[in-house]
Amino acid sequence: MHVPTMSEFLASGEKPEILFWVGCAGSFDQRAQKITKAFVSILHKVGIKYAILGKEEMCTGDPARRAGNEFMFQMMAYQNIQILNGYNIKKIVTACPHCFNVIKNEYPILGGNYEVIHHASFLQQLIDEGKITMKEGGVFKGKKITYHDSCYLGRANNIYEAPRKVLEAMDIALVEMKRCKSNGLCCGAGGAQMFKEEEKGEQRINVERSNEAINTGASIIASACPFCNTMLMDGVKNKEKEEEIDVLDIAELVAASMN
Repeated sequence: MHVPTMSEFLASGEKPEILFWVGCAGSFDQRAQKITKAFVSILHKVGIKYAILGKEEMCTGDPARRAGNEFMFQMMAYQNIQILNGYNIKKIVTACPHCFNVIKNEYPILGGNYEVIHHASFLQQLIDEGKITMKEGGVFKGKKITYHDSCYLGRANNIYEAPRKVLEAMDIALVEMKRCKSNGLCCGAGGAQMFKEEEKGEQRINVERSNEAINTGASIIASACPFCNTMLMDGVKNKEKEEEIDVLDIAELVAASMN
């Protein structure tokens, strides 16, 4: 699968419709790479002209800022902004709520002003426009699926309906956890917690959250964030339920269900 870079577009004198911001997880984490591939395969099928930055893409600096290293964050952000502005980027789509939140809400003050869309909203848009159509009697038809709200997508940016509409387009049986939407529980990875040992407590947050998802009786836990995906998979493994329950990103579900 050929994934075009911005430098290739520049060389041919063309402009992509969107820049797909892959993010560190989507680039380097083996599990999250599958989400990236699924999303890219959707873009290919739909025929959207897109590009990635490739080796020019740096970490957004989000974990550095959350962990309190403001200097590191600003250095990374400035470097990214220079590259994005150099290519005259206007529209960015990303599959990571952390990248989405930081580029959308925290880059403008440093001179990075872009239209930033999370892949949940982008997929919903493509479904609404009829560009993505689902197979009759698709793979997940009638299956019990529960959706976990990512903090940076939900509470931070008020995106609750888009991922649910994407799931409903697949004709699934959506079962909600008791704590969902604005009352959802964090997967335990946000705020740079992903990269440090947790403080002592009675139970790991990801285990508590995964148990809530398992208790819905769903055979699939859907998420829209690579961090949430990792934490929930660990929670499912902790309960030794990986044979019965899959943890999948909405892009993977769409890629498997579309015509």
